[in-house]
Amino acid sequence: MNASAIPSERLAALHRSESERFIATHPRSMAQAEAARAHYLFGVPLHWMRDWPGPATLAVERAQGAALFCADGLRYSDFCLGDSGALFGHSPEPLAQAIAQQAERGLTCMLPSTHALAVGEALQRVFGLPVWQLALSASDANRFLLRWARAATGRPQVLVFDGCYHGAVDDTLVDLDPASGTTVRRPSVLGQVHNHHAFTRVVPFNDLAALEAALSRGDVACLLAEPALTNFGLVPPNRGFWPVARELCRRRGTLFVVDETHTLSTALGGYARAHELNPDALVVGKAVAGGLPCAVYGVTAELAQRMARAKDSAPEGHSGIGTTLSGNPLTLAALEAALTHLHTEANYAHMLAIAALLQDGLLKRVHAAHRPWTVTRLGARLELQFMPRTPRQAQDVREHAQGALESFTHLFMLNRGVLLTPFHCMMLASPATTPADVERLLSVFDELLAALAA
Repeated sequence: MNASAIPSERLAALHRSESERFIATHPRSMAQAEAARAHYLFGVPLHWMRDWPGPATLAVERAQGAALFCADGLRYSDFCLGDSGALFGHSPEPLAQAIAQQAERGLTCMLPSTHALAVGEALQRVFGLPVWQLALSASDANRFLLRWARAATGRPQVLVFDGCYHGAVDDTLVDLDPASGTTVRRPSVLGQVHNHHAFTRVVPFNDLAALEAALSRGDVACLLAEPALTNFGLVPPNRGFWPVARELCRRRGTLFVVDETHTLSTALGGYARAHELNPDALVVGKAVAGGLPCAVYGVTAELAQRMARAKDSAPEGHSGIGTTLSGNPLTLAALEAALTHLHTEANYAHMLAIAALLQDGLLKRVHAAHRPWTVTRLGARLELQFMPRTPRQAQDVREHAQGALESFTHLFMLNRGVLLTPFHCMMLASPATTPADVERLLSVFDELLAALAA
């Protein structure tokens, strides 16, 4: 039975039934959501939190390891893990201890702490680049790197891929118009006033000819890219794509910048290290310090020299790069603990084995149910995709979008104690995720398939 053959009326009825179940089993979350509307826009501290499907957002009492507990006393096997922020599990002990110890020794000073040197050495050891700066989010790190790239090269243009995600960076909140091939404003973005068509070029992912054409004018400061598209489903690179893309950038004097924030799941040191991409600059956020707000960006020695010359030649004053709390002592303490105890070969061996177990179980069930779906994996990150094969460009994902089915899947799984990542059906395996967690998810997935087939 084709997924598209599931009647919309049937999905709507199933969703209503799951909404009723949520209301009956989550009275405290329902009550908190209603009361919070008096104090928060949409009743939540960040409006994204309301994007979870269902009558209300879960009120979380605590999270530990790969488990989350809501206000109603229910336990969830958490495969969302804060949308990557808790990739290494919730509150791992070495991180919790480091944060508690530093909390008694000062939180922010606008000066480097005694952890700074060890952190710099650890960043080079894990990710391979020699020179680093800190920010509080990957959005900030990407934003700052775009400024550095333009300053270092003297070029105005940046280049991104259609369907990219680099956080809340204005220059990257754009789409590709498939009809004209031009950069257009992403329609969902609020309050956008700048014409980014003038300074941002967009090309399809995995399209080397389009990439070469976009670079041909010699005015692109940098290509900012995820190793795989991750917030538009999961779209992996074609074999051999990145070595050619990197060479095209270098031939045209364009900096090659990798945003590793979501693809940190690939292996120790991320996708770029595992696949020897050798970027000019690298961004890592979210999970890099175990989920404490932190991001880092590293650059080659040669690029660091160009950045220093640009700063030294600029007039005195604010560079537009950096925020007061960046690199604070609490962040540095957490980052040192994470790089030492969380970013390890042992953790990744466990994560990748669990993710492979989950992918195998999902695919077996999809095939047995004769569903035209697939499961794409990048290390410890998996995506259930309601399409017959792994996508290669963002447009493939758009053409197979099934929002109602995704929403129902999320709510159905949540009501049975399994959390997937909202926005799409993404799952993560952490060092704390167990085979029992996988079996729980697969059991609920069996129920989901049965409900859709009834």
